Amino acid sequence: MIDAKIVPLNEGYYTIGFDKIFFPFDKEKDVLEERSRGSLLVEIQPFLIITEERKILIDSGLGFSNPETKQLKILENLAVHNLAAHDITDVIMSHLHKDHSGGLVTDLHDERELTFQNATYHINQKEFDFAINPKNKMSYDTDKLEFLFKEAEIKWFEGGSVFDFITYVEDGGHCPHHCSILMHTNSGKYFFGGDVAPQLKQLKFRYIAKYDFDGKKSLELRAQYAEKGKAEDWTFLFYHDVEIPMAKL
Repeated sequence: MIDAKIVPLNEGYYTIGFDKIFFPFDKEKDVLEERSRGSLLVEIQPFLIITEERKILIDSGLGFSNPETKQLKILENLAVHNLAAHDITDVIMSHLHKDHSGGLVTDLHDERELTFQNATYHINQKEFDFAINPKNKMSYDTDKLEFLFKEAEIKWFEGGSVFDFITYVEDGGHCPHHCSILMHTNSGKYFFGGDVAPQLKQLKFRYIAKYDFDGKKSLELRAQYAEKGKAEDWTFLFYHDVEIPMAKL
């Protein structure tokens, strides 16, 4: 077991419709019904795992910048915790959809570069191979991912664990090679279900999401995770919940 601090990195609220484009949403001013047909309100929220030896990101956010400061939102969030991009030792990806992988690479300085240049990137190779297929451009930024492949130190998932205290399972559902992540710490078990378990309500109510690759499988996975998580006292980490970043069932 290991001592670890788990920190949500809130990038704000967005709507996404059938066009799969994310638009900022101000909950005090904007009206969801006025957004494009089929729009969902979501939060974008990577997580920071702080241990004595490592500073780990679980997913990397949208890659959007603050329009006022021109700084990546994820870097501003790290600065709140006295960390900079070069402090990140590892980035673990549940999957590579644009809203989870957008922060891996930045174009802010008129030149494309890795956001976290000192990090090792932990990725499911089957997910990567699927993501760079041009047919999947609507959900994946293939150009950024190909740059990542050329420039980054990538360690492909293997054997079911990333570190001694972090395990993963390729569960599919949301996309063919989606992975969910479980952290075993001295303060308990923390589960990051990516987009298979992105919001608390999806663990409490049974429904099939139209945006999933295999909605029925995702439904079954959520039920399994909810049952096991309740039995083992997991703390769930939610990437898209607009109110609750972390919760137990």
